[in-house]
Amino acid sequence: MDTALLQAFLAVARQESFSQAAEHLHLTQPAVTKRIQALEEQFGTPLFDRVGRRITLTEAGRALLPRARQWLHDLDDMRRLAGDFAEAATGQLTGTLTVGTSHHIGLHRLPPALRAFSTMHPQVRLDIRFIDSEQAYEAVLSGELELGIVTLPPVPDDRLVARVIWPDPLAFVVAAGHPLAGRARQRRQADDSATGIAAADLAGHPAILPSPNTFTRQIAEGMFRSEGLRLQVNLETNYLETIKMMVSIGLGWSVLPANLCDADVVAVPVNGVRLSRDLGVVHHPRRVLSRAAAAMLALLEAEAAGAR
Repeated sequence: MDTALLQAFLAVARQESFSQAAEHLHLTQPAVTKRIQALEEQFGTPLFDRVGRRITLTEAGRALLPRARQWLHDLDDMRRLAGDFAEAATGQLTGTLTVGTSHHIGLHRLPPALRAFSTMHPQVRLDIRFIDSEQAYEAVLSGELELGIVTLPPVPDDRLVARVIWPDPLAFVVAAGHPLAGRARQRRQADDSATGIAAADLAGHPAILPSPNTFTRQIAEGMFRSEGLRLQVNLETNYLETIKMMVSIGLGWSVLPANLCDADVVAVPVNGVRLSRDLGVVHHPRRVLSRAAAAMLALLEAEAAGAR
């Protein structure tokens, strides 16, 4: 079986688009189309339904999908095993380690680990892809990435092995001049025992949050649902630094990692509410990790143990 055909099949299935699959694979769209046609000829059945601009898997395509992923996983494992024997003879780790991580983790959490890894294993080329945590999670699940260093989902998912590396407390944040910041100060001045505002106070003002499919948004919305409240989300973006900027100029409140609070955005305590998320590393349970990935995993776990 030609691995290039299966890789094209997986890319089109994931992107639901020939053009986006071609961009992902660094190929032309006709080249991807030709590969899919060759695969369909080999199996003697269509693998995709093409209705207008919409691309969906046929019944045969859905049946092939998990088997194609596993076949490529197994092939990668065999290549990795052979490479590990060669590396063991030289005593050095070599090759490429492909990791997906979010911009926030890449900027604020990962640099010490990357520096240490590069110092310890200079022959390993790091291929770091800065994407949303949720995209990295799915890429590890599909076998495209070996490791994902991501925001972990609020509900455990046994399809991947996950290890918490950094607990990440969250804060409700507003600009210093926002009415909610003033309300919190007034309540503390009126009652020394008051800790902050009510969740309903937040719900009455516009919010700036990541998109609904993000784990951070799910954590925030889950808290408001438990209070019987609905959010007014006026702006959405998955870039936390952009959210911070928009909060700082008074466009709304948000939920951000507490370590992003500074003179531009201030944390507003909410009575009876403490939000947190976990940042960590995920890998596929059925994939044999390369020696480089195992070394990165061990380094991250050591960092987590040292922080406890």
